[in-house]
Amino acid sequence: MLTCSYKAKRSPRPRYAVTLGLILFATTAMASTSAEAGQPAATTSTFTAEVWADNWFALYANGKKVGEDSVPITTERSFNSETITFTASYPLTIGLMAKDYTENASGLEYIGTDRQQIGDGGIISQVRDNKTGKTITVTNGSWKTLVLSKAPLNPSCVTSSNPIVDCKSSTITAPANWSKAGASSKGWTNATVYTPAQVGIKEGYVMITWNPAAKLVWSSNLELDNTVLLRTSVKAP
Repeated sequence: MLTCSYKAKRSPRPRYAVTLGLILFATTAMASTSAEAGQPAATTSTFTAEVWADNWFALYANGKKVGEDSVPITTERSFNSETITFTASYPLTIGLMAKDYTENASGLEYIGTDRQQIGDGGIISQVRDNKTGKTITVTNGSWKTLVLSKAPLNPSCVTSSNPIVDCKSSTITAPANWSKAGASSKGWTNATVYTPAQVGIKEGYVMITWNPAAKLVWSSNLELDNTVLLRTSVKAP
């Protein structure tokens, strides 16, 4: 007897089924990614910052520089205020680099005149969410600060006829990503609040209506600390 064996052929899979499978896979992957994130994508908002500094500042939002003092730090007398509008998303990390004017590394100003002296700094800021119109943060003692440049380390050199040689100074580089969320807080301390009289407010300060909670701040030494970083974080409303 002759026995024949036949192997059944598989019917080809319809193309539409393959396409549908790919769509379902992509949708599932997207849903998984969203679930892993744990929250919806951040929404960009527009903010307005008002800043007055003795003598110069740069403003950062989430690690990006969004504005700076329009008068260069090389200008001996600069007491103007600035209004800066920028876009960013919550949670928001606000950073300020603030510099007091010094003629050179000695930390002195008016060198060679009868006014040769150690200067002083000071900065104040407030930030408003333009959508809600609410002030979301103001400078105060809760901000963190880090000193980058300090001079003179020997204040008695203020009477020197050659201060660039006689005055000692200390300078460090700004830490990488210092104005981003989650940046290291090693070496940072709380900002110190000063009165308008201590800072010696001038000119541009009175051009802005300050929120009563906004304070003039700096590091712990208003005179010797010449370049400081300040930062704070704001949660989503």
